[in-house]
Amino acid sequence: MLILTSLAAGSKHGHALAKDIKEFAGVSLGPGALYGAITRLEERGLIEALESEDRRRPYRITGAGSAALVEVVRDMHQIADVGATRLGLTLA
Repeated sequence: MLILTSLAAGSKHGHALAKDIKEFAGVSLGPGALYGAITRLEERGLIEALESEDRRRPYRITGAGSAALVEVVRDMHQIADVGATRLGLTLA
């Protein structure tokens, strides 16, 4: 989800993905975790590698990846709403 969320803003190579995820989620992904997840997302057709002019390989989210992200975000939103209601919180 973190990688898909980052790529929803535009294509990025691995280092830029890790930096963006750290900024918006506060999560530091090591190279093993990051590239392992990239491989799994590629295998599932949720992201794809783009042509590169240097050794850094950029990735972009696919239509299937966008659809999967929409589904997860909707589910999380629903869970957050129920949790907030049960805790008596008002979310802006």
